[in-house]
Amino acid sequence: MKVVMAPIEMIAWFDIPGMLRPIRFRHDGNVVKVEQIIRMSEEKLAGNRMKVYECQSEINGQMKRFELKFELGTCKWFLFKI
Repeated sequence: MKVVMAPIEMIAWFDIPGMLRPIRFRHDGNVVKVEQIIRMSEEKLAGNRMKVYECQSEINGQMKRFELKFELGTCKWFLFKI
């Protein structure tokens, strides 16, 4: 996977216990639906707490894996790896 770290527009929802789940995002004008969340974790990057989502979706007819990051301090989403 290639590191991109690009800011993205995200649609996400919180379930009753408060778990954040990404639904779909826009990157370079393309809308990508998050079909499966493979793993969720939390990390600190340069002192900022981030939630990391390793996901999988069908993009242009192929299943592709990617990583999304949510910065808890600023509430910003990033496409980290594709």
